[in-house]
Amino acid sequence: MDMRGRKNIRLQDYDYRSDGYYFVTIVSRERKGLSEGDKRVLKEELLDIITTTKGTKLDYFIVMRNHVHVILILENSQIKLGEVIRRYKAKVARRLKREVWQANYYEHVIRNPRALNKAPQPEGWCIP
Repeated sequence: MDMRGRKNIRLQDYDYRSDGYYFVTIVSRERKGLSEGDKRVLKEELLDIITTTKGTKLDYFIVMRNHVHVILILENSQIKLGEVIRRYKAKVARRLKREVWQANYYEHVIRNPRALNKAPQPEGWCIP
């Protein structure tokens, strides 16, 4: 446990710079609903962070009522998955001029093609 009482939900001894696919869910603060304008900003900033961060690609993403699902690909990335997510969350908060996200995020390391096919696939996934 860290000093704020949250338990570490990451895989121990896993290098989150490793090449591969990651299924990530980021939830809004207090699970509050996001407006259509907010959702547009979330999409724009997600596409921007991917195009400006070397070694990252988007496979699919969807912005839901109070959260975002992303299948992110890291290839020869110099930064960890957590840093990509931190930058994204900060860009969105700066642009919307308020705190938007819960402190943490959920991730699942997709270790093989079979696991990729089992990843949740809501209707309306966006393909960048």
